[in-house]
This record gives sequence, structure tokens and C-alpha cells, in this order.
Amino acid sequence: QVQLVESGGGLVQPGGSLRLSCAASGRTFSSYDMAWFRQAPGQEREFVAAIKYSGDNTHYADSVKGRFTISRDNAKNMVYLIMSRLKPDDTAEYYCAASLNGYGPGVGDPNVMDYWGQGTQVTVFS
Repeated sequence: QVQLVESGGGLVQPGGSLRLSCAASGRTFSSYDMAWFRQAPGQEREFVAAIKYSGDNTHYADSVKGRFTISRDNAKNMVYLIMSRLKPDDTAEYYCAASLNGYGPGVGDPNVMDYWGQGTQVTVFS
């Protein structure tokens, strides 16, 4: 069982930056592939970024590639999403997710993720 708690969301102007954090419980956190997803009102949940359990591999949605960076600290049971050059289209609720098989062929598919946090809101406005 893994419990996830996101933090770091807020209001930011276009071009600004934010760092989202995801705190995970459980002694086996380092075994889990982790990912960030987002969901805007009236839209489906969308993949943002994933990181393998070891931290050696990362994968990004085309819409955020070059602007967002996912990282993890297994010693602290933490996952981060550093977001830069934010755009109004980045406005959404951001969710952290965990899976023992989240970095296979199904990477980016929310259906392969086993545990989800409650989300943190990011709003990019002028």
C-alpha cells in the first residue's frame, strides 16, 4: 500500500515556474515507478511525466517536453515535478501516481497506475 500526498500547486503567471512535490508513504517506495498526470475541467486525465523506480529513466508528454522535469529522491520517499515556462494550457489539477509496472509498454496510461494522490491545483493566468 502506498499513500501519496501532493503539494506545491498555486497561481502563477505565464512564463513562471512551480515545483510540485509528492510525498509517499511505505517502505517499498523505491520499487515503484512514479508519474504525474493532470486533469483540466471537462477533460480527461492526461499524462505529464514518468520516472522509473531507479530514477534512471524518464518519459514526458510532448506538450511538456523541455519545460517540465520529473525527479525523485528514494531516500526521502519524494517525487518532484519542476515546471517552467508555464502556459495557460498547463492549468489543471495535478496528480501523483505510483505503480510497480508503470514504466513498461503502458507508460503514460493512467490505467496502469495503482495508487493516486488527491491532487494539487495549478493555475496559470495573466
